[in-house]
Amino acid sequence: MLAPVPPAPEPAPLLREALGDALRGERRARGRTLRDVAKSSRVSLAYLSEIERGQKEASSEIIASVCTALGITMLDLVATVARAYAVHQGVAPVREAGTPQCPVAMAA
Repeated sequence: MLAPVPPAPEPAPLLREALGDALRGERRARGRTLRDVAKSSRVSLAYLSEIERGQKEASSEIIASVCTALGITMLDLVATVARAYAVHQGVAPVREAGTPQCPVAMAA
């Protein structure tokens, strides 16, 4: 008798989906509306909505503009996405952006 085949692991989200989720989370955490961020970033409301839903691959220029409108850096966004992928893969979470991996000695 053959052993049952375990179900295939759920695939990781596409990068555009993870970026969209992270941008939406950052926007909501700041209490901002889609319309407000679209206006501040000079990205159309419809396009920003598609980015947040993971339906469009935004250029780095567009992502940078949205990050600026949200008051976050690209590093903040990428770190958020990396943490989401780490959780999905079941690996150790990625450290917070800006925290050193080891003690830092300062020269006098």
